Amino acid sequence: MKLTPKTWRVAAMATTLFFISGFTECYKPVTKNQLPTRIRTVAVPAFQNQALRYKIEHRFTEAVINEVVRRGRGLRVQGDREGADAVIDGIIKSFSFTGVLLQAEDPNRRARIFEVTITAAVTVRDQVENRVIYDNQNYVFRGEFEFTSDPRSFFNEEDPAVQRMARSFAESVVSTLVNGFGVNDEK
Repeated sequence: MKLTPKTWRVAAMATTLFFISGFTECYKPVTKNQLPTRIRTVAVPAFQNQALRYKIEHRFTEAVINEVVRRGRGLRVQGDREGADAVIDGIIKSFSFTGVLLQAEDPNRRARIFEVTITAAVTVRDQVENRVIYDNQNYVFRGEFEFTSDPRSFFNEEDPAVQRMARSFAESVVSTLVNGFGVNDEK
């Protein structure tokens, strides 16, 4: 049986219609901010540092501010609680790193790749209605950094690893707020 060009076109059109009609509900882009409409200004005061790591609270605070500005869909950001409609409070609770991959050629068997674990707490409070919109006291983030075995080309990867984790933390927090996943809100 020989298929004609007309048969191919009909088959292609039927297949296209099948896929279009069958998958229209699979992906729905988020088009609006899921925070209450009364929230226009968000305060992000400096996070607290219980981990006792130098400037870690500054990195996480700055990352959250930058992410709210980037993805907050018109939200204004400030550092002071006064005059803000909502406040994002954060605490860096712990910071630890552990060797996960040993250097094969190192006679002392020193670790070359380390896993960093940061535990944080975040609370978002609606200051207008004085209620908690979102609360997670156990945000856990993990990342890796590597040391080279050649001391001449040594570059400490710890700081860039912390920066990457701060950005990942901020993306998660702001995505949760903007997209409304897990946000306790009765509009």
